[in-house]
Amino acid sequence: MLRFWGWYERNYAVNVAFAACLFALQLVHLVWLTCQPLAQKITGTPLIDVAGPSRWAIVLVDYTEIPALVSVSLIYVNDLRKRFAWKPVLYLLFLNSQWLHIFWITDEFVVNTNEGAATALPAWLAYVAILIDYLELPVIFDTFRKMKVAVGEDRLGQFLREDLA
Repeated sequence: MLRFWGWYERNYAVNVAFAACLFALQLVHLVWLTCQPLAQKITGTPLIDVAGPSRWAIVLVDYTEIPALVSVSLIYVNDLRKRFAWKPVLYLLFLNSQWLHIFWITDEFVVNTNEGAATALPAWLAYVAILIDYLELPVIFDTFRKMKVAVGEDRLGQFLREDLA
């Protein structure tokens, strides 16, 4: 395990940049969630109507959430490994609540509930799923902050000069 964390630290800038970019794709999903199902529920009319092939692009982006959750969780586990602080614990809770949403309260359930379709689960769970999705936002911003710090410390440049030369 020490070998893994040694490698992780040596390549921290690349790891955090990869995690941030992968996690940023979730912003596409959050925009869709806000502008279609949530806007439709609040105003009665969606701001956008994503259907057909475009809808499949949203689904594909949503599946990048799994590697994003793993890679971003490693950032906060690494922080906790160095020293205990409540912020990484909170962000790990925010991140890993996404598993509940991914495997139990799916986007399909949210859309079906919004459209008035009968479901086995109570309708209020759709809004719990939406809230869970929005818990990603502070973690996304913090991950980009961590990437900016790593780049500012020239850890990315150091990786590129040493490991790729």
